[in-house]
Amino acid sequence: MWTVRSLCTAQIQLCQFKEGRLCSCIFPQTQQFWIGFLNYCTITAPHERLKCQVSEINDKTSGIDTTVAVSAEGTKADAGKSPSGECDGKQRALEAKMKHINLSFAACGFLGIYHLGAAAALYRHGKKLLKVVKDYAGASAGSLAATVLLAVPDNIEKCEQFTYGFAEEIRKLDFGAVTPGYDFMKRLREGIESILPSNAHEIVEKRLYVSVTNVRNGKNYLFSSFASREDLIKVLLASSFIPVYAGMKPVEYKGEKWVDGGLTNGLPVLPAGRTVTISPFSGRLDICPQDKGRVDLYVKLAKQDIMNHRMDEVGRDP
Repeated sequence: MWTVRSLCTAQIQLCQFKEGRLCSCIFPQTQQFWIGFLNYCTITAPHERLKCQVSEINDKTSGIDTTVAVSAEGTKADAGKSPSGECDGKQRALEAKMKHINLSFAACGFLGIYHLGAAAALYRHGKKLLKVVKDYAGASAGSLAATVLLAVPDNIEKCEQFTYGFAEEIRKLDFGAVTPGYDFMKRLREGIESILPSNAHEIVEKRLYVSVTNVRNGKNYLFSSFASREDLIKVLLASSFIPVYAGMKPVEYKGEKWVDGGLTNGLPVLPAGRTVTISPFSGRLDICPQDKGRVDLYVKLAKQDIMNHRMDEVGRDP
């Protein structure tokens, strides 16, 4: 029995098997299986045993890191059997998961540029995935990225340019965004208005879920219905309002005051379907930077499992 661990990062990836005497097998020399929300994996498994059967395709919670167990032990009774029926059943089960896929972008401030890079990559190279995505969600900067990808993906590059310019503008100020006289929210609104089309609220209706925090009760809410473009902009501004940093007056909407959704739910996971999570912080997420250590410790912050420290770094000089 060999266990093959494959991280699928391209449309087609070759599984590498453990070294051994690999030759002739009744199993087709190459076989494609749908093992994730985006990728195919090509199995090449000829060897001298009577049977080569993919006995398990274990689709883990991430949907990307998949373990494939290959059995190379059989009897004469097994020699005439084909594993195709079992594999077809597993393939159908995995494809069924794709009927309701969601994308969720984490709260992250100016690291939202990571989200725009991920969104651009999905738009250019993941159109097959985007066709089956039903809903989008996000908090703070993540809600802005989700909105752009859903409503006006052609403007992702324009959004990137605004983000770089916005960050550079704040960096030049004596005290950053809290410099007296600087209006962070006004500048952010100008950027949003320059990017979103006039019918943005209609495009995202019931497909975009924006995480916001209610000032009065401290609870989190996900807004998904917007009567007008202005309503959509207000909710996006509320989701990005970090108290003090963005100003002293919370965003008012529907008679209530709202602040950054990242304070209470920094990574919305929708109840229906499979939510693909995206974050610029390394952690137990689907799309994120990889920071591998001997033992990884995680801290849960606003519903995000973020890698906190690596054991192999303990004792190092700063």
